Amino acid sequence: MKILKDLFKHHLAFRAGAVIVLLVFLLVSLSFFSPYEATERRVVPKNQAPSLNHILGTTALGQDVFWLLTFAIRNSLMVAGLAVLIGRSIAVLLGSFSGYMGGGVDKVLQSIVDSFIVIPRLPLLILISVIVKGGLNLWGLALLLGFLDIFWPSKRYRSQILSLREREFTYTAVFSGMNTFNIILKEHFPFFIPYLLADAVSGFLWAIGMEITLAILGLCDLTRPTIGTMIYWGNYYQALLSQRLWVLAAPVIGSIFIVVAFYLISTSLSEYLDPRTRLKRLGASQ
Repeated sequence: MKILKDLFKHHLAFRAGAVIVLLVFLLVSLSFFSPYEATERRVVPKNQAPSLNHILGTTALGQDVFWLLTFAIRNSLMVAGLAVLIGRSIAVLLGSFSGYMGGGVDKVLQSIVDSFIVIPRLPLLILISVIVKGGLNLWGLALLLGFLDIFWPSKRYRSQILSLREREFTYTAVFSGMNTFNIILKEHFPFFIPYLLADAVSGFLWAIGMEITLAILGLCDLTRPTIGTMIYWGNYYQALLSQRLWVLAAPVIGSIFIVVAFYLISTSLSEYLDPRTRLKRLGASQ
């Protein structure tokens, strides 16, 4: 809570990002009050321009763009959030255990990590999506994105644990009889939390970008509305050529706002955690 108070006080970028995020979540909350189901089609007149009845217009499939956008953002955020939860949770455990144990265990684990790091993630995602032939639903996509986002972060967490394991409090915990898991969880993990917040935001943005990319390529479940599938169906029915720009403008602008908001939050957290900026704040407060 203190971190959030300091960020609101000292970082205009964080305040701007937080306001946009709140607006995004307000839009997501409206999806639970939608008069239409997420996958319903032909419930409103087709290809209608924005009006009082349909403030963002309608699609070629007879869907209200505004309500469709609320479902799309909700699903995209759900995929990205679940991917971050899976990826960062395993990355913290893997990196911490590898760094703390050292020796042969560390060498084996780092060999596995390095083997996955050298594989380009986007081509691998495309390959897997092509193999399953559109059978990649939202849960499967989140699981796949989370798995592929384990290895780079685990290297960063390992580097931090290498210094923490030599601290006096770690030796005290060992002499008191704590096992390895408890030392990592109770003694080391609290030091990760501030850094983990900033790192998770970057993973969140990566997952959203991958979801949009795969959907636009038609390589995931296209029946569930997401930001990517909205763009896919807009292109499929030639919204740009027929000058129905509102169909594409809504998801594109929505994704831009989400990316900008979380980017501002991420950079603010990174700057806040920088020791040099902390010293400046301490000097200014004295």
